[in-house]
Amino acid sequence: MTENWNRRTWRLAGPVMAANVSIPLLGAVDTAVIGRLPGAEYMGGVAVGALIFTIVYHGCNFLRMGTTGLTAQSIGARDMDAVGRWFTRPAVMAVAIGLAMILLQVPILWLALAVVEPSDSVAPLSSAYYGIRVWGAPAALMNFVILGWFFGIQNARAALATQIFMNGLNIILDLWFVLGLGWGVDGVAYATLIAEVSAACLGLWLVRRNIRRLGGHLWGTNMLDPERLKRMFQVNSDIFVRGICVQTVFIIITSLGARLGDTVLAANAVLLNFFLFCSYALDGFANAVEALAGEAVGARNREHFRAAFRASSIWAGLFALGFTAVFAVLGMPVVHLLTTVPAVRAEAALYLPWVIIMPLVAVWSFQLDGVFIGSTWTAEMRNGMLASTALFALSVFILLPPMGNHALWASLNLWMLARAVTLGVFLPRLERQIGP
Repeated sequence: MTENWNRRTWRLAGPVMAANVSIPLLGAVDTAVIGRLPGAEYMGGVAVGALIFTIVYHGCNFLRMGTTGLTAQSIGARDMDAVGRWFTRPAVMAVAIGLAMILLQVPILWLALAVVEPSDSVAPLSSAYYGIRVWGAPAALMNFVILGWFFGIQNARAALATQIFMNGLNIILDLWFVLGLGWGVDGVAYATLIAEVSAACLGLWLVRRNIRRLGGHLWGTNMLDPERLKRMFQVNSDIFVRGICVQTVFIIITSLGARLGDTVLAANAVLLNFFLFCSYALDGFANAVEALAGEAVGARNREHFRAAFRASSIWAGLFALGFTAVFAVLGMPVVHLLTTVPAVRAEAALYLPWVIIMPLVAVWSFQLDGVFIGSTWTAEMRNGMLASTALFALSVFILLPPMGNHALWASLNLWMLARAVTLGVFLPRLERQIGP
């Protein structure tokens, strides 16, 4: 049994981790091609334009998470028509939100530029980037649903194929449009637009093939069933609130770090790359437990639920331990690779111990998030996140005056620990609800 669940965990986690590698690679290529243009305003224009989509799309991540849990439970219940409907319903929502972004692009851009206040040379470039890429919003959000649905049916290879295709095509078009054709910022935007639309087309084709293999249908008379629509909106709204809390925490860290000085801000930006890289890897195991736990809940099989959680958590814990060891040994050499400024290097060294322990603290909140998303116990996850974020804010308020930037890193670790503790409190009740 243990070998079987280890294999099932890796069959899902491995492709997710492989796909996640392409994300920072794409960011590096974007930076490299724009960095070859004359003037810092080009890099600033892409950075500000991309920030708008990062914020909006992160807020819509419920389209991915909610789809995974609802689909996985239908897989466990062996209701293949429901599996198809749990793709179509959020897909329609994704297209509607994307079309709203296109219709409201002028006020959205105005608000973003008013908040960020870029320079006169950066603002027109950001506007051009946004004005091109926004037309891909329906496809970009559709890709969230496609990814979540593939996780839910436990076809991580299809998810890997769409992600590698999208990011790989984006990189190729970046190089062609910017370095080959000299399109500048417009070239980066067109590359992303074409890649997102192409990936959505590939994903829809794969969805159709998979639903035929499963024996279900994407459309049916119960598409607008009020109870199922209510459930979808409830799950998605809970996950949306969770996402807002996550963004709030990192906005606080960035804004307070900026108030502590440019050197502190730069050091925090360097060190957050460690957290980002670690989370990409550990997300593979969190995504695996989403699908496996959701299937167990749908099948009302408590033993399978426990086995999935146990196997995925053991592997996640081992990887977290590995990251802690790597950060302890190679932390400063990596910092030296990321920045050549002596003051920033020295500042980062002060806070590196917080980063070293972070994987061992964060891994349990990631794993339990996956369990509760797959089980669609999103109200408990929302409440736990609200309580944890309130504790984070209180910790920053109390610790910032005496500890300075150490308070931000200590509070970040406390926030992730609190997320794990609050969800851990609900876990026994969740297990009892599953069934014999």
